[in-house]
Amino acid sequence: MRYEGNIFRPPSEANSLIVQVTIGCAHNDCTFCSMFKDKVFRVRPVDEVIEDLEGARRVYGRVRRIFLADGDALALSVDKLLAILKKIEELFPEAERVAVYGSPQDVLRKSPEELAALRGAGVGIIYLGAESGSDAVLNAVKKGATAAEITEAIVKIEDSGIDASVTFISGLAGTDGSDGHAVMTGRMISEAQPSYVGLLTLMIDPAAPLYADLKSGRFKLLSPMGVIDETALLLENTEVRKDCVFRSNHASNYFSLKGTLPRDKERLLSELRSARNHNELLKDERFRLL
Repeated sequence: MRYEGNIFRPPSEANSLIVQVTIGCAHNDCTFCSMFKDKVFRVRPVDEVIEDLEGARRVYGRVRRIFLADGDALALSVDKLLAILKKIEELFPEAERVAVYGSPQDVLRKSPEELAALRGAGVGIIYLGAESGSDAVLNAVKKGATAAEITEAIVKIEDSGIDASVTFISGLAGTDGSDGHAVMTGRMISEAQPSYVGLLTLMIDPAAPLYADLKSGRFKLLSPMGVIDETALLLENTEVRKDCVFRSNHASNYFSLKGTLPRDKERLLSELRSARNHNELLKDERFRLL
């Protein structure tokens, strides 16, 4: 296998075979993110990707899941993706699922028929970073998509039969916009009805553009208790009609939450109230990780 630079994948893809089909991120302008700032985006030639897959087949016995990296593999044309997926089906017939990162822009550029074709070829889940349901926050962090566009993209994924796993970031609005960020994020989840929601907590790497605003005082981080209150407000404003797996148990989170909405909503809120009254339940800053 050939890898370029640091490799990032969702926590749930920890045991997956990771194959880079793109290098970097096509957008790469979000102010809170430093993941791909050292890379210039490009699409790898399909024959190179196939060589890596063939090499992996010679090395690995059983491969249950495959994750196509980097930041937005869905930026590839459908023809290129289908060629890669066909080779995966040929080499790894035992694979249960192929997963990709996809930006809202990537999804919206694909037709419903193209997404359905990807589903038929083995793509089972698309990881999409929504970050916030608030247009004010999305604009401030240079997300490159509006709340309406992100919602449309999530619905489009789900309608294709592919699961949407959508990530939001607690504390992304700082102290001033926290309530709006929480309320509008809850409303986005309610409207889009994704299969999975992951809630991280903001940590700002010195390489991220937002770090300069933090050091200058233009951006003020939420306190741990502020994050707890924001999370509760988000959940209070979330109403889903189907099972939605909710996770806030990333290494960045102060407090771990796991449940399935809507049935576990009241339990999750109760756990947040306990955390609010017992700050010893919160993770020490020293143990938080990006």
